[in-house]
Formats: sequence, C-alpha cells, structure tokens
Amino acid sequence: MPTADELLGVAVVADLAGCLERATGDTRLALVRGSSSEFDGMSLGERTRVVRDAMIAELPEDFPVFAKIIRRALTEETFTGWMIWPVTEAVAASATRSGRLADFDDGMALLAELTSRLTGEFAIRTFLDANPARALAIALGWTDHEDEHVRRLASEGTRLRLPWGRRVKALTENPESTVSILDALYRDESEYVRRSVANHLNDLSRADAAVAVSIAKRWLGDPDEATSKVVRHALRSLVKAGDVDALALLGFAAPTDIAISDFVIDREAVDLGGDIGFGFAVSNNGSESVTVAIDYIVHHVKANGLTSPKVFKLTTRSLPPGASAQIAKRHSFKPISTRRYYAGTHSVEVQINGVTQGLRSFQLGVAADDS
Repeated sequence: MPTADELLGVAVVADLAGCLERATGDTRLALVRGSSSEFDGMSLGERTRVVRDAMIAELPEDFPVFAKIIRRALTEETFTGWMIWPVTEAVAASATRSGRLADFDDGMALLAELTSRLTGEFAIRTFLDANPARALAIALGWTDHEDEHVRRLASEGTRLRLPWGRRVKALTENPESTVSILDALYRDESEYVRRSVANHLNDLSRADAAVAVSIAKRWLGDPDEATSKVVRHALRSLVKAGDVDALALLGFAAPTDIAISDFVIDREAVDLGGDIGFGFAVSNNGSESVTVAIDYIVHHVKANGLTSPKVFKLTTRSLPPGASAQIAKRHSFKPISTRRYYAGTHSVEVQINGVTQGLRSFQLGVAADDS
C-alpha cells in the first residue's frame, strides 16, 4: 500500500502550488508550498488538513473568486490525483463559511467538477454538516448526471459509515434520509456506482436491519440483471450476522428440517500460532430441496474473561430431500494485527441460515509475552 509520502508528499504539494499559482496569475503561494514542511510523522488525513488550511489562509476569502481560481486550475491535466483531496476540503470550507446559499450551491457544483480528478466524497461531509437537507437535495440531483463519478459521489459521499470519512450527525440521526438517492441508483448502468450503492445500503443495515431488508426486497421486486448482485453485496453484514429476514430474502429460509450431526473437533487444546480442525454432517430431513448458507462462529475469550463471537463464512450447499453433506474446516490461530488473543476456553459453533447448532469448546494457550 502506498505511503503518505508517496500519496501526498513534498513533490505533490509543490505541483499543487504550481497549478494554483498559474491559476492566480503566477502569485507565489508561500504558505501552500511551505505546508509540506510540517508533514513529518503525519498521516495522510493530517497532511490533507494542513494543506487545506494553507489554501484557505492564502487564497482569496470571497468564495466566487476562490472558486474561479480552482476552475482555472482544472483546465490543466496535471491538476489531478492526491493533490485534489486538500483542494476539495478547502472548497467545502470556503463555500460553507460565508453562510450564503449561492456559495453553498456553487461549492457543491465545484465538488462535482473535481470528483473525476479524485473523489470529493470526504469533503461533501462538510456540506452535510452545514445544511444536510440542501446537500442531500443537490446530491439527489446528481443521480442522473452523465458522469459516473458524479453519480457515485451522490451515493458514496452520503454513506453513513464512509471509510476514512467522519460521521455526519444528521445521517446518524436519520439514516433513511438517503434512501431516495439509493433508489435512483441501484439500477445504474455503471458497476462502479452500483457497488457504492450496495456499500451504502450495507452501512444502513448496520443502523436499521429491518429498513435495509425492506429496501432490498422492494428492489428485488423491480430488478434489472444486476439487482440480485447488488442486494447480495448490500446484505452481506446481515447475512454474516445470521439475520433470518435477510437470509430468507436471499433464498436461505429458516432451517426447520436441517440438522447437523457428528460434530467433532480434532483437539481439545491449541497454542497460539496453531490451528484446530472440525467437521460435521448437515442433513435435510424435510420433503423439499433446500439451499443452506453454512457458517461457523468462533467465540474468542476477551481480556475480561467473557467471550466475543466472530462469524466466518464456510460454504453454500443445495440439499435434496433426505440428502446429507460432510463439511470440514481448519481454523488458524496465527497472530494477526486486527485481533489480540487471550488464553482460556474458546468455542466453535455452526450457523446454518442464521440459526446456530452445536457447540464445541477447546483451550487456547497464549504465552505471557503474546497476551
């Protein structure tokens, strides 16, 4: 993965300053050029804010003049890439500080012009904080824009849990406020846009599962050839969590006639760095064929001695009446950066179409310097 220096380093800031200086008529922007001197030890987001602040301090305060400079810079093909992130943030800050609706609207329009050079999805959060209803109305208007980057901006920038993006209070308090945007885009011709829509609905599912499932059900009632894929991706968190309504919508009904047997694990204790194996048989005891989503849950011991479940995908099977399938899996306890392991009694459990069956326990040993 590229480092912050590679994405927004000294050379990129110098190139940005050059673009802006030519757009202002060769006025030297000492603050913008010098902002990179503060970068040591800073994350990409922190660097972005430093350059944004330098632009705000050095470019004209009046937004129409500020916007004219940015649009002149946009005539250069070299005005692109990661230098655009602080530009979008500066546009949002400048357009919202005056309180004038004309500045607000033109600032949103300028974000749409910039987003094909590098996404404006983070900067739109400033507009959403300042005037959520107006920002959402403008974003809704983008859903029929000819540029797929702008249509994606409408969905991605208004996500409840945008990665790298700060939370927006208005969206948190009213997560359904973006549904009209999603409705307009779920059948978009661009997979780039549709994937954003699916991720957006997945965010919403974590806030209100019932609403997300109802939206997905409505879409499946008026689909195109890509709708099923969009819905599956959108409901992935609910499926992994075993939400029975989401599973049923995707064809995985509650397993009333499904049973597991011969559930065994291959050892009673394992050390950190090792693994365990487990297996079981799953049988369809009903009179009709069924499709089953088979997952497993590892109940990890936490620092306080309680356990925390983590769901892992296993497989999907179609079982005719009376049929059985043998399932086997090995699970590793190799140290990873995203989880800290603690010694104690762990468990593994099977989950079929959202319903748990069977539980087997084992001991995980962790050396003192690993805990």
